[in-house]
Amino acid sequence: MATSIQDTFNAPFVFKTDWKQAFDDAEFIKVFSSDILENYILKKRWYGGKASTLKYIEVVDHFKITSEKNTYYGALIEVNYKEAFLQHYFMPVAFMAQEELDTKTLIAPVTLNGIEGYLVDALHQEDFRRLVFENIISAGKADTGNVKFHKGKSLKENKYISSRFMGIEQSNTSIIYNDNLVLKFFRRIYVSTNPDYEISRFLTERMKFKHTPAYKGSINVAMADDNITLALMQELVPNQGDAWKYMLDSIDGVFDNLKNKKIKINSLPDLELFKSITINRIPPEIIDWAGLSLFLRVRTLALRTAEMHIALGSDTTDTAFTPTTYNGDYTVWLKNRLIYQFQNRLNTIENNLHKLDGLALELAHQFLDNKTLIRKHFLDFDWTKLKSERIRIHGDYHLGQVLVNGDDFYILDFEGEPESTIRDRKVKQPPLKDVAGLFRSFHYAIYATIFNNKDKYPYEQDELFAAGELLFNYMVGVFLDTYISKAQEGNLNIGYSNEIAFLLKYCILEKAVYELGYELNSRPRWAVIPLRGIASIMGY
Repeated sequence: MATSIQDTFNAPFVFKTDWKQAFDDAEFIKVFSSDILENYILKKRWYGGKASTLKYIEVVDHFKITSEKNTYYGALIEVNYKEAFLQHYFMPVAFMAQEELDTKTLIAPVTLNGIEGYLVDALHQEDFRRLVFENIISAGKADTGNVKFHKGKSLKENKYISSRFMGIEQSNTSIIYNDNLVLKFFRRIYVSTNPDYEISRFLTERMKFKHTPAYKGSINVAMADDNITLALMQELVPNQGDAWKYMLDSIDGVFDNLKNKKIKINSLPDLELFKSITINRIPPEIIDWAGLSLFLRVRTLALRTAEMHIALGSDTTDTAFTPTTYNGDYTVWLKNRLIYQFQNRLNTIENNLHKLDGLALELAHQFLDNKTLIRKHFLDFDWTKLKSERIRIHGDYHLGQVLVNGDDFYILDFEGEPESTIRDRKVKQPPLKDVAGLFRSFHYAIYATIFNNKDKYPYEQDELFAAGELLFNYMVGVFLDTYISKAQEGNLNIGYSNEIAFLLKYCILEKAVYELGYELNSRPRWAVIPLRGIASIMGY
């Protein structure tokens, strides 16, 4: 807000240059990089370096775009950390004279060549948002130097009407145009094409996949050997929220039924984990308890997931999307990555045991007692026994990445796993890794329902956990039945039953170990969820 910035800076920064030449002025760049940006970005939600110690910031590139009224800069900044790594961010910057100021999102007060005003985030200026939109719909005619605006084949829009922010700012900033398009600006950028842009455009324009928001356009910076993606435009899909919220509501109803129907949990028929089951083979007692609707939705989600993977794995001409087999290089990459991550989680759990109690503490000790067994499971990946293929995958697939649209689903956000490097996110992997991510999300939804409503259901926690595991096994069984048959029908090579079981177990274990670090660092009480998942998979 203006007041807090004024509190931080007692006086405006004064420069001799005017705004139209500011980013060519060495003194402006020097002060902007250090004094101004170091203060500003640390407070932003999209800044991903809060856990590290900032060393210095550098403007590594910039471009200028102008409307009839204003000049704007896109600044590509490099943030260097004392821990010896760096991150890149994109910042669109505007200068507003005092009398023109119409936003509270200020970067800093400045005086440029005698004119007093403020540097502001250009996304908060409607004139800038309009300019960006018009540059995209004019299909590259407004390209500035190495900045390339692209109009998607399905973009029919030819006029700017309105723009507004979508939700609260997270790691990216999304703007809704004309109430039917979303332009997502990537705040954290990579010196490589963003997978979200790459996969979204591929699925829409090449594979005609209908269950992801259609690609409509983009902004990229062309580099010598790759592109930096600054923004991705897609259709705005009408929806009733994400599948995480839907699943929480549904599972709450399932647990309510335990009480309302006076169900004896230990009398419900069991199902082995990973055993496929068609909906019409589910025992009537389970349908009576959980309802048919939940399983029908799980089946639809399985269908859409399989269709996504078929689309991602059926191109034979674009090498970025051509399926490939397992080999020694992939195995070395995988094992190095997982053993490093596993060791990191071991250290984290040993350092955080004092935060745990009850079942979580008991499971943590079991995890430590079985660390050799878990490590061996990761090292037992033998690519020579695998006959299936690897493809480009979603990479961070969970219920929060799926929109509910009536009785159907749309899949979004193909950026990949936040902890992974941009190169690792583009490695072709087993499609079952996405399936494993969704299963972990099912597991979370069940346990989150129990944790968030522990006084609502008149059962002991152990009984609720037992009911939750049973429900999970049936949801997984229904999903697998549909997913496997659809994948095989679409000639997606996921292997035969033994290979599917091995990869699924391997990928779920990887996901649960990954989750463990997050839970121990941010909400230790929830560490019981991945710990229980690991115990279930490993059978100890």
